Formats: sequence, structure tokens, C-alpha cells
Amino acid sequence: MFGRRAFAVVLAPIAFFTACTSGSNTQETTTLDVYAASSLATPFADAGLAYEKAHPGVKVQFNFGASSDLARFVQEGAPADVFASADMSNMDRVESKDLLDSPPVIFATNYLEIIVEKGNPLNISSLQDLENLDLIFVTTSPDVPIGKYTAEVLTKAGVSVTPDSLDSNVKGIMLKVASGEADAGIVYHSEVVASDGQVEGVEIPAEFNIVATYPIGIIKNSANKKQAQGFVDFLLSTAGQTLLTQYGFGLP
Repeated sequence: MFGRRAFAVVLAPIAFFTACTSGSNTQETTTLDVYAASSLATPFADAGLAYEKAHPGVKVQFNFGASSDLARFVQEGAPADVFASADMSNMDRVESKDLLDSPPVIFATNYLEIIVEKGNPLNISSLQDLENLDLIFVTTSPDVPIGKYTAEVLTKAGVSVTPDSLDSNVKGIMLKVASGEADAGIVYHSEVVASDGQVEGVEIPAEFNIVATYPIGIIKNSANKKQAQGFVDFLLSTAGQTLLTQYGFGLP
């Protein structure tokens, strides 16, 4: 289903036709497939452009989604070169199947905030306010990192909240609150930064908050290990770390 070979067979006639008609001026392009947690979408888009600019002939292609889904895709043979997760448990799932070329490395951290509609019409100021039965609260299932982290925070604070809906990833939470479909949710601080004012963040006290760690690893069966390592190295470089902090991520 995911194999590069099957994909190549379908495109082979087209690729041959292009090569014949384009002549010797055609530059071969290497496509780097990066599977990354939804919360990394904005900074990784910029990181991909920066990496492509520094490496002509390389195209960075992203597949963003819930870390749990991406880990499953990799286990099922998806043609990923790099996997970046929003937690260690999903990276551990991949590593336990001996699918990584080398041990993963932590490249970023994050913490959580409550998000509310712009203007905070319900005056939500604490985790305890989320217990209001008239409030529409959205999160994800616990197998998705943000859903797991949300449950941990609420438990630490002694707050009991029954979600009104479960979305597939953190971007879905953001969309529902920004559109008014939900009153509140809990997301990463970086999501509030990237929202450009579409939602408002409410601080979660440090004693109840968590530190989310982001590991990244190179897939053992990658056909582009040199470029995969190059992309990982860029994220760990001063330039890469500066980019991530601009979007609200913390240093590893």
C-alpha cells in the first residue's frame, strides 16, 4: 500500500516520457519524506524551505498528523525517511520494531495552555472553569499526545472534565475553538503562538503543566539517509533551534 516500488511502477512511463522530452537539462530531484506531528506543521514548513534553499535538488515533503497515526503508518511500511513525534511513547513504538537507523534525539519541547475564543466570552481563567457543564470542551483521544497530556494536566489539577467531542489531532482542536464550534480546549503553547490571534491562550500553572518532548528519528529503510540526517542536523543547529523558538517551542 505504501511501498515506494509500487508507486514507482505507476509513474515509470511518465518519468521516462519526461526524461526523453526534457533532455540533459533535467536536474534529478531527491524527495525527502518527513512524517511529523501536527503541532510541527508551521515551523517545519519554514524549516523545509530553508533546507531546500541550502540543498538544491532536494524537495522536502511533509505528512502531518497525529503522532499515533504516523507511528502506525511507519510500522505498516509507509515510505517515510524521517519521523518526528510529539511524545516519546509513539517514537518508542517505532523504535521497538527496529525501524530506526539510530536512536532518536530530542530536538524541541513544549508546554500546554487552555485556548478559548477570541475575546474569551466565557471569562475562562483556570482549569477549574473547564468543569462548567454548559461549556463545550474539545480534545483528542488519549492515544494522541495532546489528548494524553490534557488528561495528565487535568488529573494533576484534580479537575474532572467530560469532552463534548474528540478530534483527530491538535489542529482540529484549534479549528473548533477558533470557529466557535467549541468553547475551550487544551493545546500546545506553540499553537497559540502560531494562531496569530485567532484564539486566546489561558496560562496553566507550572505545578499542573507538563513538558512535552519532541523526538526525531531516521527510518532504517530510508533511501535518503544522507539528506534525512542533514534535515535532522539542521533542526538541531542554531538556525533550526532559533526557528523553532520563534514559533513558541522550547529548547531540548
